[in-house]
Amino acid sequence: MKTLYLATKDIGRNLFIQHGFSTIVSARKIGDNCWINQQVTIGFGNSKVPPTLGNGVRVCAGAKVIGELSVGDNAIIGANAVVTKDVGSRDVVGGVPAKRIKSNDDHLLFP
Repeated sequence: MKTLYLATKDIGRNLFIQHGFSTIVSARKIGDNCWINQQVTIGFGNSKVPPTLGNGVRVCAGAKVIGELSVGDNAIIGANAVVTKDVGSRDVVGGVPAKRIKSNDDHLLFP
């Protein structure tokens, strides 16, 4: 049974998928040094353009990143968050819908 679905052609170096169980990744681009946890969905919304992830992005367990949007470098998407709008560089977002919680100054995956 296939539990990891990866339909992204432009993937940077060092992508880490932790526990790929029930994970769907259909991004336009994934930058370098990104980390994606289990049960994450990254994909299309109402647009025909999927999300773009910058460098050093961390997407925590169960998060949904949906639609034509960008996630900036070293951003963190919290567990079970639903992201439907752009996320700035170093932003930590969480909730449904996802909102900025704080700045990521300590856990940078990309220099």
